[in-house]
Amino acid sequence: MAGTRGLVYLKGMDQFLLDNEAMLRLGVFGGVLLIMGIAERLAPRRVLGQSLSARWFRNLSVVVLNTIALRLGFFFLPTLAVGFAFLVEDRGIGLFNLVDLPLWLELLAAILLLDLAIWAQHVAFHRVPLFWRLHRVHHADMDIDVTTGLRFHPVEIILSMLFKFAVIALLGPAAVAVLVFEVVLNGAAMFNHANFRLPLWLDRIVRTIIVTPDFHRVHHSTIVGETNSNYGFNLTLWDRIFGTCVSQPSRGHDGMDIGLAEYRAGDRQGLLWMLALPFRRG
Repeated sequence: MAGTRGLVYLKGMDQFLLDNEAMLRLGVFGGVLLIMGIAERLAPRRVLGQSLSARWFRNLSVVVLNTIALRLGFFFLPTLAVGFAFLVEDRGIGLFNLVDLPLWLELLAAILLLDLAIWAQHVAFHRVPLFWRLHRVHHADMDIDVTTGLRFHPVEIILSMLFKFAVIALLGPAAVAVLVFEVVLNGAAMFNHANFRLPLWLDRIVRTIIVTPDFHRVHHSTIVGETNSNYGFNLTLWDRIFGTCVSQPSRGHDGMDIGLAEYRAGDRQGLLWMLALPFRRG
């Protein structure tokens, strides 16, 4: 139970996380963005068809808007998912607060279950028409690189956070598990959207566990059957278990079209167009 979790964690880890969460998140975000950006320039996987500076500006602008939207929408929490995890833990809510597990096992189980939940959420955002209208903003990018992993509509980001709150309330995971998961998820999303050439032999090894850029790129194909596959951000495990894994795009990574077939006009990719896309007809 909550009172018998690792005593060292209970005495100091919670305050440490609150004091250093922003720095940790920013460090991982900036570090992965920089490393992937350099890798994309040194060893690009595909030739990009749109202006790099224009895409980076609008995609990173969405990140700023999403950050503002989350802070305004959840101003009552000192931090978002981690802050909510502390509230849940304080009240003894959730599965992990009802069982007494070694801290290491709880952390591992919590991270795996959170990853499964995010995989299921991603599937829902493809299959529920209302959610798909929001998620189209992510898929409408006509190129794919590290910034595509950050391109989500503010309303989708808020709904995703509410879903995450519900999962946290159900599971009652330790706050440190939530923080580790969120930091890894953010870094993984940038990594597996990156436009850099991972050696094929290495890709074959890594993708047995972790989502690689070549594995996830299939998900951004204009071919619907490929768009509705490879939903994982961290682990390839769930797509393999649930039969949604497609190993390679049918037209190859160099020949495949990226984006949505109905939104292939480059002049309709501006920031305001992206924000208005979920509310357009069709």
